[in-house]
Amino acid sequence: MTGPGALLHDLVDATARSRPDAPALSDGRHSMTYGELATRSRQLATALHLLGMRRGDRMVIALPTGVLVPALAFAASRLGVAFSIVHEQVRGVPLEHVLDDCRPALLVSDDDGALRAARERGLGGIAPMELNASADRTDPRRDDRTGPLTVDPVCLIYTSGTTSAPKAVVSTHGQALFALSAIQSVLRYQPDDTVYCPLPLSFDYGLYQVFLGALSGAHVWLGGARESGPALVSRLLECEATVLPMVPSLGDSLAWLLRRTSGPRPPLRLLTNTGAAVSAVTLAALRETLPGARIHLMFGLTECKRATIMPADGDLDRPGSCGLPLPGTEVVACDENGDQLPPGEIGELTVRGPNVMAGYWQRPDLTASRFPRRHGLFPELRTGDYGWIDTDGYVYFDGRRDDLYKQRGFRVSTTEVEAAARRVPGVTGAVALPPDDAHPAELVVVTDLEPAQVLVQLREQIEPAKIPPRCTVVAELPLNGNGKADRRALTERIRPGHNRSRPDQSV
Repeated sequence: MTGPGALLHDLVDATARSRPDAPALSDGRHSMTYGELATRSRQLATALHLLGMRRGDRMVIALPTGVLVPALAFAASRLGVAFSIVHEQVRGVPLEHVLDDCRPALLVSDDDGALRAARERGLGGIAPMELNASADRTDPRRDDRTGPLTVDPVCLIYTSGTTSAPKAVVSTHGQALFALSAIQSVLRYQPDDTVYCPLPLSFDYGLYQVFLGALSGAHVWLGGARESGPALVSRLLECEATVLPMVPSLGDSLAWLLRRTSGPRPPLRLLTNTGAAVSAVTLAALRETLPGARIHLMFGLTECKRATIMPADGDLDRPGSCGLPLPGTEVVACDENGDQLPPGEIGELTVRGPNVMAGYWQRPDLTASRFPRRHGLFPELRTGDYGWIDTDGYVYFDGRRDDLYKQRGFRVSTTEVEAAARRVPGVTGAVALPPDDAHPAELVVVTDLEPAQVLVQLREQIEPAKIPPRCTVVAELPLNGNGKADRRALTERIRPGHNRSRPDQSV
């Protein structure tokens, strides 16, 4: 159900009416049918309402991946409360930033320190056990709430950017449902599919698997990072997965595992990829080991959910392309003035359409810079990515012009990493170098600490998945004429193959 006036939770209710006994969610410990998911989300909505949650409030969900997290998201949707799911690794300073930034009326967390931080700020906090117990006592038929409108925010997704701390992308019900409908029109998840999702629900690619499941009636099996290693193939076989959303590292792991086993193959019929480009070698290996699977390559940003999708196996005919714009949207290459360039010319990729999200939470200046003007009824998104469009409308990615990169499925900002490093006691200077074709991401710091000590202490300041795998200690950072760190000079000095003026310490 994605027609006029539809809301996010209507997806669950529609499937619950037509197929109440169909499996909706599993996490290895618990399962819910669509009928049970609809009922539980209503119970949780009533419990949240009794806690004082009202339309326009925010709720932060800081829990390990499991069936409770989507149920809470759909409960928030029923109330008109905007939810924000943060990764289970987000604790301490990063979580405090989220609490200070969006000022949620309620934090749901199983971490005593997180709940204490919320209460110190005058915010509500509740443990999942207590919330579940309260929901068990509510009547799911009770409905004394004022529901939201399609223009109301439904979720805030925190993502890194060119600022020292993550920012929240605001999505309305209408924007989320348009994006879901457009994506589903191309990918065509089926009611008898099992979607194995090892991606965190704090990542929009992972979260939208739950929403696509509700829209299509598919069964979504929620996995975790620990199941993306050697256990991946056995998990896919166990849940009889037919659809796998993957980031490049997951695709690399799956291809490696399948090539080294002669055992049964999982019944995958569809693989999708976004987050970064998967290598041609990995694609070839997946096609060799899973001959019955089709592959959709995609390109997207949190700010528009998905920008392009390649037709199934279209990369074989158009290598290097990331696909066509979502149905009902447009992607163009623009010059520095924002004017559209002709086919074949490289410019900033700009997205136009109702998939473009509402902007950044309480960041009007940042919103204005990324959404500088409107195209018809909708804002257009300047992505910061550069590429070109061919005469058939296929989009080709050329590179970024800012400080963002992908690592372990997270979008990481060098600015965010540097700010976190400078909070480590004893660090007086920091520069983060993004990865390139030959080197992983690297943190360069000025400190008396050992490199390994810096990386250990950095875990208290930023999510572990965002910490660069390599750290180098230098005596001083090279500066440019403006007195800022000279990244080009530092890169030439630090990366292997370049001469170094002193024996820097690395780990």
